[in-house]
Amino acid sequence: MENKKITIIIVAYNSRIKIVDCLESIYCQNYPENLVKIIVIDNNSADSTVGYVREKYPQVKLIKNKTNLGFAAANNQGYYLAKKNKSDYLFLANDDIILKPDCLSHLIKTMAADKKTAAVQAKLLLYPQKDKINSFGNSTHYLGFAFCNYYKCQDNLGITKSFATPYPSGAAVLIKMSALEQVGLFDERLFMYHEDVDLGWRLNLAGYKVLLDPLAVVYHKYNYSKAKYKFYYMDRNRLMVLLENYRVLTIMLILPMLLIMEIGIILFSLKNGWFREKIKGYFWILSHWPSILSRRLNTQFKIRKVKDKEVIKLFVSAIKFQEIDNPILKFLINPLMQLYWLIVKKIIFW
Repeated sequence: MENKKITIIIVAYNSRIKIVDCLESIYCQNYPENLVKIIVIDNNSADSTVGYVREKYPQVKLIKNKTNLGFAAANNQGYYLAKKNKSDYLFLANDDIILKPDCLSHLIKTMAADKKTAAVQAKLLLYPQKDKINSFGNSTHYLGFAFCNYYKCQDNLGITKSFATPYPSGAAVLIKMSALEQVGLFDERLFMYHEDVDLGWRLNLAGYKVLLDPLAVVYHKYNYSKAKYKFYYMDRNRLMVLLENYRVLTIMLILPMLLIMEIGIILFSLKNGWFREKIKGYFWILSHWPSILSRRLNTQFKIRKVKDKEVIKLFVSAIKFQEIDNPILKFLINPLMQLYWLIVKKIIFW
């Protein structure tokens, strides 16, 4: 275990203030420093991020992109550098996280315990509210929505053993390099949001395990915002991931509920001022259908080793995320989706 080489990738964008605590916490890890390589990939920051890292942390490999390539493409850059370094694992770190000193050691230990494990996420706690949860595992809804579990709940769940989760948060996750070689890297078309959902789905389809380790703790300076461009990427990417990873029969079964939900989202977007972004997402999917089909074929015929029946055991039927909670969702939409899924999942045998 202690001979495993790790490459840590930090994707930076106007990160001058945030990245200091992140880097310092990495250098305080109790894992052998000679086995850790840190790479900062800057997505064309407009502040002094690049100059600061270059001056204060000359030992860090710094890549400066001329444009903002997005989270997915930047992390893929990191993968190729890690492969060149002959690393065993890739650790993805948001620029706004702070690792506890034993975080990497716990993640490595959990990863090494089972050769089928491909990704291990750390427990994310909020910062500076260190007693509250940011992500204690994640949920994938059968209609493609994704959210973190126990958001803003007190960190007193009493769970200390690792457990399966449908996807690992890209904020703090250790990933096996050999697994990435098998299932492929992040989908760069996603740009931002759902790239970790897609990767987790593919890893599960390939027969790997995705886990959360409660003993590996990271503090996250998380801030949820509702910008229009975020709705565009989240909703468009949700549909892309769903279309590429489900069996056709599964898509057909969930289609009635999916259409009902789409009508609801369109009405929601009209009310909240991002209807244009919603329609733009539909047009993007239609215009990029050949690439979606190509990736779908690769997933279904080259990566898949596990039936939908097994993968959906990790999926949920209700959306429970505090920041979007409302009476209509709680008392109408969620009960309807839960009833529909209760019936549908009994039919799926493929």
